[in-house]
Amino acid sequence: MFTAIRSWISRLGAPKRASASAPSLRRNTDTLLPFDLVKEKIHIRGWRYLGFREVEIEKIMGSVDRYQDFSRAFLPKQADQGRLRRIKRAMEREEALPPVRLYKVGEIYFVEDGHHRVAAARERGAKFIDAEVTEFIPNVPLEPGITDRELLIKAEYSEFLRQTKLQELRPGARIEFSDLGKYRVLLEHIEVHRFFRAKEEGREIPFQEAVVSWYDNVYKPLVEAFRKTRILDFFPGRTEADLYLWVSEHLHRLRRWLDPGIGPKEAVEDFVDRLEALIREAALTNPAPFRGAS
Repeated sequence: MFTAIRSWISRLGAPKRASASAPSLRRNTDTLLPFDLVKEKIHIRGWRYLGFREVEIEKIMGSVDRYQDFSRAFLPKQADQGRLRRIKRAMEREEALPPVRLYKVGEIYFVEDGHHRVAAARERGAKFIDAEVTEFIPNVPLEPGITDRELLIKAEYSEFLRQTKLQELRPGARIEFSDLGKYRVLLEHIEVHRFFRAKEEGREIPFQEAVVSWYDNVYKPLVEAFRKTRILDFFPGRTEADLYLWVSEHLHRLRRWLDPGIGPKEAVEDFVDRLEALIREAALTNPAPFRGAS
């Protein structure tokens, strides 16, 4: 039904689903997330001691040094079952137990000490556990439930931010993709923008200046046009950054074929018009999926 739409979008460089040859973390995905792996992949801006507090057990999904001993759901694999039973009995008798020690990265927690206490509390259905927390501050947001593939995308984003310093140059800017390999393309866009600015102005453009100029004059105007047209509604599960790559390619083609003076707003409007035409064509060809749609 949507073959024509998929074909058109794919020609604009739409993200493909991960293949068997896509990068991986090369680990058993049923184990806890290793803290060292996250520190290796994600740039850490600093750390601070948060002290004692209650922590949601659902957000504890990693370990500092025992990630192979427990599953992602904190089910013991190679744990001391006798110790686990003793801790569960102590909890049932409401005996005082020392707080677990956790590392916090984004919204994810890693156990430094107290794996059996976390496992026992989770098995008993507890929602929170007392913890002593040290926070490591990443340069990208990390949410509970993150998959290995999502972590790889975050790692690429983290490296992009390190290279461009976009967070410092434009606080609050967020450029998030739904697939791998796209931040490399953005760096190419920035370098192309830098080249043409240098050519126009007859001077060398510092990289950080090019980043700001690209964000303010290329990326941001397109994204603002997306929001006005609500075009992202056509693509559930995709992001503004995904759409930026498609529409920027569409803009490049329009400028090459029709008019070098075509701007971002016109490119988005033309993109929407073409998309709606393809959807109308699909509806005429096979109207059944569209019946009852508002």
